[in-house]
Amino acid sequence: MQDLNLLNQKRYDVTAWFYDILDYPWELQYRKWRPGLLADVSGEVLEAGVGTGRNLKYYPPHVNLTAMDFSAVMLRKAAKRCAKASCTVQFVHEDASSMVAIPSERYDWIVAFFLCCVLPRDLQEQAVSEFARVLKPGGRFRLLEMKYSADPALRKRQIFFAPFVARVYGAGFDRETLQHVQNHPNLKVTGTRYLKHDTYLLIDGVRER
Repeated sequence: MQDLNLLNQKRYDVTAWFYDILDYPWELQYRKWRPGLLADVSGEVLEAGVGTGRNLKYYPPHVNLTAMDFSAVMLRKAAKRCAKASCTVQFVHEDASSMVAIPSERYDWIVAFFLCCVLPRDLQEQAVSEFARVLKPGGRFRLLEMKYSADPALRKRQIFFAPFVARVYGAGFDRETLQHVQNHPNLKVTGTRYLKHDTYLLIDGVRER
């Protein structure tokens, strides 16, 4: 499975060059959500899977942000957006499923938008365990994921686009992020809600101990 993750890294080193163009139709919606989703984030913050840095300008000034991604090319793209950020930003080239360079109990917050749905299924649980490790006790997390809809018409469209999503992004609508978080003994889900339909799932929680 690590080989699949390496394949994903190589995929994103290529996709990074045209990622913002590909993602533009969806970004018209996402950019309306970003300010509200990041307004209450504070302290030492890890954004796991920062991508091309779309979130950077929305973090409050008092945030000390570690912007992490497993693609060096994505990080270079994100760095170009750093000038618009009002917070302090440090970029780290690291894999969310291992985080070997990140010390334990380091962060007050973890933010990850559309990260776990990109990870191979067998690495999701490992990434969630890393979230728990690097969060301080009492630290909070906010995850935004996509999943298959229960609505037949919407699900049919998702199934149609699934091969493209898998090929270009390495992503799937069938990940079980919420279940992995709920199963972790040190993490507690404090709230879930859908931002649109029953596909864009927001997961809020805390590390209890």
